Order: sequence, then C-alpha cells, then structure tokens
Amino acid sequence: MSRMIYNYTKTVLERVSFDAKLFCKELEKALKMLLPYEIEQLTEWLLNFTIEKPELRKCLLNEN
Repeated sequence: MSRMIYNYTKTVLERVSFDAKLFCKELEKALKMLLPYEIEQLTEWLLNFTIEKPELRKCLLNEN
C-alpha cells in the first residue's frame, strides 16, 4: 500500500509542476504521509525532476 502512495505522490507532483505554489503545497502534504525511506527516495527523484524546472527548486529548499 505504501508504495502506491509514493507512486501516486510522484504522479501528483508531475501534474501540478506547472504551478510552483501548488507544487510546494502538494509536496508538504506528501511529506506528512510518506515513510522516512520514501522521503529519501522522493528527494532523489525531486532533485532529478527539478533540474530543468528551477522555479520548483525553492520548494526543496523550504523543506530541508
């Protein structure tokens, strides 16, 4: 079940990546639901996903 939440989280973040404010909000919600090891995996995914989307990087800085 937990893996499904992780995959769903990635899907949601991809879909809302057009709006940095919404992206940050969804990321905050995800961090409350995911397990610690999933947060580590999501962090790696986010670093790769936001390489070409610098406007989303500010969300990562706020969370760390």
